[in-house]
Amino acid sequence: MNIIDSVKPAYWALRSSYRLMTNRIRLLPDFIIIGTQRGGTTSLYYYLTEHPGIIPALDKEIHFFDVHYRQGLRWYRSQFPTSLHKYYAEHIQKHHFITGESSPYYMFHPLLPKRLAAVMPQVKLIILLRNPVDRAYSHYWLVTQEGKEPLPFTEAIQREEERLAGEQEKLLTVENYQGLNHRRYSYLARGVYVDQLKMWMERFPQEQFLILKSEDLYEKPAEIVKQTLAFLGVPDSEIHTGNKEFKRKVYLQYREPGPKGYKNNQKPPKLDPGMRKYLVEYFKPHNARLYEFLGRDFGWDK
Repeated sequence: MNIIDSVKPAYWALRSSYRLMTNRIRLLPDFIIIGTQRGGTTSLYYYLTEHPGIIPALDKEIHFFDVHYRQGLRWYRSQFPTSLHKYYAEHIQKHHFITGESSPYYMFHPLLPKRLAAVMPQVKLIILLRNPVDRAYSHYWLVTQEGKEPLPFTEAIQREEERLAGEQEKLLTVENYQGLNHRRYSYLARGVYVDQLKMWMERFPQEQFLILKSEDLYEKPAEIVKQTLAFLGVPDSEIHTGNKEFKRKVYLQYREPGPKGYKNNQKPPKLDPGMRKYLVEYFKPHNARLYEFLGRDFGWDK
C-alpha cells in the first residue's frame, strides 16, 4: 500500500465529518431524477451538471429516501453544496445555482412519494421512460454483469412474480427493510409505468413533473437537455456565457459505475425475437393505460 492509499480512509472520514457538521448550511435539492432505471438517467444527470448553473451532489445516486433513510435528514443535507456556495454563484458570479440528484430506484419504491413529499413538497421531479421491453432486458443484463442473477432471462421473467411475492408489503410495513429482490429482479414490474406515475401524482402536482422519453434522449440529447433546462428554470443562454465547452459539447453515453460515469461500448446480446414478441404483448395493455393517462403515445407496441 502506498502513502496515498494509506491516507484515503482518514481523508474520507474527515470529509464526511465536515459535511455532517456543516449540514445546517447545506441545501436540499431543487430537482431529482427519480427514474426509470436503465432509462438514461445517468447520462441526463451528467449532461445537466456539466452546465455552470447546475451543481452536482456529492454522488449522483444518493439513495437517501430508500437505502439510507435511517441516517436522517442531516446526512442527506451533507451530500449537497452549501448556501454560501449558492450566494457566491448568484451574487458574485451572476449566474443561476441549483443542485439535484438522480436515484432511479425512487420511482419504483412504494414509500418514496410519501417520504419525499414530507421533506420537499416543491421539488421538481424528472422521469425518463424507456420502452419497457428494452428496459427489462437491459436491467437483466446489468444484474447478470454484477453477478447477482444466476438465471437465464426467460426463467428470470417466469419466476419474477414468485421472487417479488410479499416484497412490496414488507417495504411498506417492515422498518428499514431493504428489499433486494424488489430492487434486483423487478424486470417486468418496473416497466408498468402508469401505476408508478399515479402513485407519485397522488402526492405531487403534475406541473412539478417533467416526463421524457428515453429514446428521445438517445436520439436528440441536445434538444432534451434544452427542454430540461427550461423546466428547471435555468436559461440555456448561460451555456454560452458560463461555459464555452458546454456549447460545443459532444453528448457521450454515460454509464455507472464510476464517480463521473463513463462511456463504453458494452451492450447485451440481441434479445431473442420470440421473447421480444412475448414482452411486447405483455406490456401492451399497460402501455395503453399509460398513453391514456398521459395523453401521449410513446410508440412502443411494435
